[in-house]
Amino acid sequence: MITLALSKGRIFDETLPLLRAAGIEVLEDPEKSRKLILPTSNPEVRVVLVRASDVPTYVEHGGADLGVTGKDTLIEHGGQGLYQPLDLNISRCRVSVAVRADFDYASAVRQGSRLKVATKYTSIAREFFASKGVHVDLIKLYGSMELAPLTGLADAIVDLVSTGNTLKANHLVEVERIMDISARLVVNQASLKLKQAVIRPIIDAFAQAIVKNPATS
Repeated sequence: MITLALSKGRIFDETLPLLRAAGIEVLEDPEKSRKLILPTSNPEVRVVLVRASDVPTYVEHGGADLGVTGKDTLIEHGGQGLYQPLDLNISRCRVSVAVRADFDYASAVRQGSRLKVATKYTSIAREFFASKGVHVDLIKLYGSMELAPLTGLADAIVDLVSTGNTLKANHLVEVERIMDISARLVVNQASLKLKQAVIRPIIDAFAQAIVKNPATS
């Protein structure tokens, strides 16, 4: 049995066409089912639904043989013990710095001010600001990041940005783009050796689907 770890939402939805390219259909809708383990049309493959940030952990420790997760999550996890064969070019967005519209970020950086930065991406933020020589105090948050500058908790946030509409709705502006993000296929290294006959065709089918589909290339 091959176990694929996915998170609900955009990554799940955008992985489905890749699974179809591998001849695999997920047989239940995660939005309509309370099940956390979903069967597929291939009796040798099942899907487990886990929190996005937990996908690398499940794959690393063998709770899943492979998974799909964002580059941001992999950087924060560290990627230990994971084979990363493919950038799937799905769930694309970016990690950016954002501040209140009335906050002069450029001036604060230029003057060497120590900034309070709220984020759940502490590794990415720490490395980025260190590379710029900017002194920051990182505040770890897990959600509603936009509230931090609005309440005075932080001067800036480091967060995922897709359309930017949420920032605009909360009177925040994107001031620096740190990196582009897309979802990666990750594989447990032991599983790749022991279950290669099933896993390798899935990897190859995903790779071919990426090349053929202009929406993911």
